[in-house]
Amino acid sequence: MQFSDFDQFCSYMESFTNLEKKNNGYTVRLYRLDRMRALLDHIGNPERDFKAIHVAGSKGKGSTASFLAQGLTALGLKTGLYTSPHLCDYRERFTLAGTFFDDTELVAAANMLVHRLEGFHFEDEWGTAEPTAFELYTSFAFLLFSHTRCAWAVIETGLGGRLDATNTITPVASVITPIELEHTAILGDSIPLIAGEKAKIIKAGVPVFISRQREDARRVFVEEARVQQSRLYDLQVEVEALVTRTEPDGQHAAITWKDGTVTRLLLAMRGEVQAENCALALLVLKTLGVYRPEITEEALQTARLPGRMELISTAPPIIIDGAHTVESLRHLLNSFTQLYGTTGNTVIYGVLEDKDHIHMTRLLLPLFERIIVARPGTFKKSNPEALFLLLQEEIKEMRNPPRLFLEKDPDKALELAMETTAFPHAILCTGSFYLGGDIVAAFRKVEQLESKEREVVACP
Repeated sequence: MQFSDFDQFCSYMESFTNLEKKNNGYTVRLYRLDRMRALLDHIGNPERDFKAIHVAGSKGKGSTASFLAQGLTALGLKTGLYTSPHLCDYRERFTLAGTFFDDTELVAAANMLVHRLEGFHFEDEWGTAEPTAFELYTSFAFLLFSHTRCAWAVIETGLGGRLDATNTITPVASVITPIELEHTAILGDSIPLIAGEKAKIIKAGVPVFISRQREDARRVFVEEARVQQSRLYDLQVEVEALVTRTEPDGQHAAITWKDGTVTRLLLAMRGEVQAENCALALLVLKTLGVYRPEITEEALQTARLPGRMELISTAPPIIIDGAHTVESLRHLLNSFTQLYGTTGNTVIYGVLEDKDHIHMTRLLLPLFERIIVARPGTFKKSNPEALFLLLQEEIKEMRNPPRLFLEKDPDKALELAMETTAFPHAILCTGSFYLGGDIVAAFRKVEQLESKEREVVACP
């Protein structure tokens, strides 16, 4: 098999079991590391060819990984960045600190992987077992970074940590962002259980860095670090104060370290949570000795990641954010209302079936004039009708309830939002990265149509 373009390769990969697109509970056969280790052995262990930083957590791990990769790149260190999910294009997952690889490099690595996969055979208790799509994408990332001679790579976990396909690397640092209830059918139904899964990325003697955590999660990380004899750096201890505000020009942050020094930043990635993600990345880079104040801090200010309070239009303002947990939504709304207030705005809202619909919905209700319920993709289970009924029930006791709309089709949901939202009021799309990607695609169609109409008008 030979691929002539990267999209062909992605289509081939999707023929394998894709756990991102299924609501499977935990199964021993699907979530295991022995198959992934055997796969890496078979293709030549490319994960050993670069220094790696491993990032896990419930929220903020993609942004933190992006900050880390940007900081390393600024020092002239060629750095691969592996994150998931993507918003619109699979290329978003495998980048050079946010910059796409050339397609010739992607295709070369894809063909190399498929060639090396020939003859791979793995037997488990149930018979022959082929790799999952995520295992193959992770193997591809490792092979791509090795093939293109990356000196470093920042690797984000896909789900959990203990049995995640990325947990086959031996990193120079393990990084854990805040923990929330998520993927409870797989990771466990309590914060300590979920933290226990994430804690297993901590390797013997490898330093671990944690952001501010709930105490029941923090205890788990402290204990695992003790068992592994790994030094633990706690952002809550290392930072005395963190002051941040969201402005039209970006996220302003002032970080006061425990030694009294202050780092002032203006981040391109907006959102109050980004200040903490950036502080965590700075702590890692400083401790590892890959840090030069002016160069590193300037680089971190330019870091971006799709779907993180991303402004895709200014007239009207359209903001895309994949917040899908209660706390991430709370942080998003704090930043959004600092910029756009609480009157006249519209939210396009869609969440998957396994999310905390009730508490997320209650955060949104008092802040928007219109709420449009849309379908968050078709890959995983969602129930827009049930979500709409929940909203109808919740607004019964409100004095000034928002107007509610059910428009499952993302293209039509965006059209409705743009028709009913008067400038300078804003449109927020949130609740799911899948929905965010669909709304970005819908907006691109609008842009293309408007561009063609302008061309027609301009013709003599």
